[in-house]
Amino acid sequence: MRKWGLALALAAAVPMGGCVQMQQYADVQFTPPQGNYKLLVLRPDVTVGSITTGGMIEPRADWTEQARTNIVAALRAQQATQGGQVLVVERRNELQGVTAQELADIERLNSAVAQSIVLHKYLGETLPTKRRRGLDWTLGQDAVRLGQKTGYDYALFMHAEDQVASTGRVLLGVLGAAGCFVGFCAPNIGGATQLDYASLVDLKTGEVVWFNVVRAGSEVPGIKFGDLRTPQGAAQMVDRLLGRMKPGQAVRQAAARESR
Repeated sequence: MRKWGLALALAAAVPMGGCVQMQQYADVQFTPPQGNYKLLVLRPDVTVGSITTGGMIEPRADWTEQARTNIVAALRAQQATQGGQVLVVERRNELQGVTAQELADIERLNSAVAQSIVLHKYLGETLPTKRRRGLDWTLGQDAVRLGQKTGYDYALFMHAEDQVASTGRVLLGVLGAAGCFVGFCAPNIGGATQLDYASLVDLKTGEVVWFNVVRAGSEVPGIKFGDLRTPQGAAQMVDRLLGRMKPGQAVRQAAARESR
């Protein structure tokens, strides 16, 4: 599964003693939405799995559904403080004027674009055509049509993957660490990883105007970074991902000049 592969690759880039990293990209002219903007939050793409004793990842439908419920609740609470008109879509058939198939198509398109952004902006596989161009991705006319049909200014897409070490995995890590006390340290087996990212799309142009990744990893099984299966963990993740949206480079430079 490519999504799990991206999560493992990103987590491998984190200092693995136990760390959380965030990194934003934005269109150079991007200004975070303010005032009476209208924001459409699409159904979060969530997967929660268990890392088995042998290191395999087993997706858990029950954990995934609980995590998605918690994330949606956290999104509602977080966006309620931002001042805009926000609609969080939980089911594809509840958006008036847009069919479930149309919404599924735009979600799949965004998923492909978002994975490309993660690969080429965060994993070092830089495309020659994207060098020094900031955030230069688009969902095209499909996103523009979504804006025309709904009247919304922006669409927010969110992706979350959480890999939770199983009891057997934790015990294996403990036994490996305990071996150091008797002169034999077992190879480090690695612990939990989490990959979360969000993209904001301007529905007037179809452009991806802002993107943020939160990635976490640990060498020690059992260390957690905000369990998405709990309301507290989901709220922490949403705040990390969306709570500090930065403007684009040109906007920041203009503000710096004005403050001199």
